[in-house]
Amino acid sequence: MSSRTAPFPNFDVAIIGAGAAGLHCAAIAGQRGLSVLLIDHAEKVAEKIRISGGGRCNFTNRDTTPANFFSANPAFCRSALARYTPQDFIALMQRHGIAWHEKHKGQLFCDESSDAVITMQLKECATGSVTHWQPCAVNAVRQGDAGFELDTDRGTLRAAQLVVASGGLSIPKIGASDFGHRLARQFGHRIIEPRPALVPLTFSAASWAPFVALAGLSLEVRVETGVGKNRAQFTEDLLFTHRGLSGPAILQISTPWQPNTPIRIDLAPGSALGAALLHAKQGSKRKVVNELAELIPRRLAEAWLADRSDLAERPLPDSRDRDLSALAAELQAWALTPDGTEGYRKAEVTAGGVDTRELSSQSLQSQRVAGLFFIGEVVDVTGWLGGYNFQWAWASAAACARALQASHVRL
Repeated sequence: MSSRTAPFPNFDVAIIGAGAAGLHCAAIAGQRGLSVLLIDHAEKVAEKIRISGGGRCNFTNRDTTPANFFSANPAFCRSALARYTPQDFIALMQRHGIAWHEKHKGQLFCDESSDAVITMQLKECATGSVTHWQPCAVNAVRQGDAGFELDTDRGTLRAAQLVVASGGLSIPKIGASDFGHRLARQFGHRIIEPRPALVPLTFSAASWAPFVALAGLSLEVRVETGVGKNRAQFTEDLLFTHRGLSGPAILQISTPWQPNTPIRIDLAPGSALGAALLHAKQGSKRKVVNELAELIPRRLAEAWLADRSDLAERPLPDSRDRDLSALAAELQAWALTPDGTEGYRKAEVTAGGVDTRELSSQSLQSQRVAGLFFIGEVVDVTGWLGGYNFQWAWASAAACARALQASHVRL
C-alpha cells in the first residue's frame, strides 16, 4: 500500500450552513456550473424553514422594500433586494407546482407543509450537482494559497471560495450557534453586537403584577419606540403574557427597541377615547369602568382601573371631564420600559451580525478577504416580521451565487 496521502477534495465553493440562504446559494451556484459543497453540522436540513409560519413557511412578503429592514448600514440591502425580488421566488415556487396563498400585508404562505419549500431547494441543489455533507461539523478554517482549507468531521477539503450562511443565534434547540460570527472575527471582520429580535418583551415581576391576569388577551395597538430618525412604529396585534408582552406588534418593535428605553403603546389606535367618554357622559349613567369596557376589552378596562376604584365605580355624570380625558390619554400613550426579552430561545431571528460596511453590497463578498462571502442572517440585516427575512435570505444568496467564479480546480 502506498504511503502517499490521498489529495484533499477540491471545490469551487464551500457553503457553510444548509438553511434558507445556504440552500438557495448552493442551488444557483451549482446550476451555473460550479462545483459546490454544502455543509452543515445539524442533523436535519433547514429546520428554520420547517417550523416557520406555523409549519406553512411564510416564504416571502410581496411588498418587500429596503425600508422593511433594520441595519447599522440601512442602504446595504437595496442592491440584492432589487436584483432578486419576491416575484422571482414566487416563480420558482410555481415551477415546482407549490401552491401558496396571501394572508395579509403581503405575507405569502404555503398552502400545505413548509416541507415543500425544503424539498424544492434540495431538488434545485440536485439539479446543480451540489455535494451535500450533513451532519458534518467544520472544526477549523484556514486561508491557503488557492482559497480555503476546511477541517471537518469528514476530513479536510479545499475550496477556492467560502460562503458563510450559518445563520444567527436564535432558536438554539434547532442548531443555532455563533459559528459565523466567530469565523468573521477570525478573518478580521467587525461584528455589530448580536441580540434577539422578533422576540417577546418581559417586565419585572413587580411592575407586571397588575397585568398578569390579562395573559391571553389580544387586541390591536399602535406601538413605537425611539425618537427622531431612530423612531419606529407598528400597528399590529398585541398579546398579554404572564411575563410581559408578545404578539406581532411586540415582535416587530423588539428589533429596534434598545435596552433601558421605553416603548409607547396606543391601546385604542384610530379612536378618540377622550371624546368618546365625554360624549357618553352626556347621556349615560353607567359607571366609568362599564363605559370604558365598551371602548376597549373589558378585562383591560377592569385591570387598568383596578387600583382606582374611586374613578372606576363613579357614574359618568359625576366624573370630572379632566379625569376622563386623563384616563383616555393614559390608555393611548402607555409608556413602559421592558427589563429584557424572552431571549434567543423564543427569538425568530438574530439582529446584528457581520458589519455590512465591510462587505460588497453587490456580491456579499468580504472587502478584507478575497473569496470570502457572508449571506443571510449572519449578516447585520434584519427584516420585519412577515416573510421579509426569508426574502433577504433568497436575495443575498442569489447576489452571492451570481458573483462566485469557477476555478481551474475541479473534482
